Amino acid sequence: MIEHSGRIPAFALAAALTRAAGSVLRAKSPGGPGLWERKNYAGRAVTLHAGPACALAAALGTARVSPAAGFAVAAAGACGAYDDIAGAGDPRRGFRAHLSALRDGEVTSGLVKLAGISAAGLVAGAFLKERPLDRLLAGVVVAGAAHAVNLVDVRPGRAALGVLALGAPGLLRPGPGARIAAGAMGAAAAVLPDDLGERAMIGDTGAHALGAALGAAVAAGNGRAGLVVHAVAVVAAAMYGDKVNAVARGANPV
Repeated sequence: MIEHSGRIPAFALAAALTRAAGSVLRAKSPGGPGLWERKNYAGRAVTLHAGPACALAAALGTARVSPAAGFAVAAAGACGAYDDIAGAGDPRRGFRAHLSALRDGEVTSGLVKLAGISAAGLVAGAFLKERPLDRLLAGVVVAGAAHAVNLVDVRPGRAALGVLALGAPGLLRPGPGARIAAGAMGAAAAVLPDDLGERAMIGDTGAHALGAALGAAVAAGNGRAGLVVHAVAVVAAAMYGDKVNAVARGANPV
């Protein structure tokens, strides 16, 4: 009963922390306003403050349940922030593009990000599960979910809405995973109005952190069978990233 009643406070706390952190970042804009400004897909000026704000809230909310999983969420957000800055002008997306660049001798910021998130996911999996295979599957789910949410972040609100939709079923499952899912959903809900209004974007920082939190919720709330199903799903999303992007944009994926 305690864990069941903890879902609403987890959602509310994450939402409030996201809004508060976003306000502080907008007021301070560390490094100067230019560092926090981007053009979205339609050429409109948006800010990146929402990304670190929701990443912070998701990481802290997850850490209240599992410190190791909270670390993975924070690491995913940090890796995303690195790519937001170092790879700001790089149009390449997905595993295939970055691996292709590596074959040509180039280590892209996206590849560094993917490696860092994968390592963080495996660390989280090692603490969330006891058996070696379950640990590996949990790591794949955490890292894969972080990547999957980022794949749909191609239009305003797509990633945040995806987190709300994908996290909702986790609320029905008893256990600590429900509180992690609630925290991720609270952070996503807090940034959604500005994201849909094209005033802000969560960038790789927010998308990867929210996705990792969803993955941690799945890992904490599922046994081996559930882990296998989710691992297959996130690996498939990575393999067919171009089609996932196209669907998220509303384009014909064929």
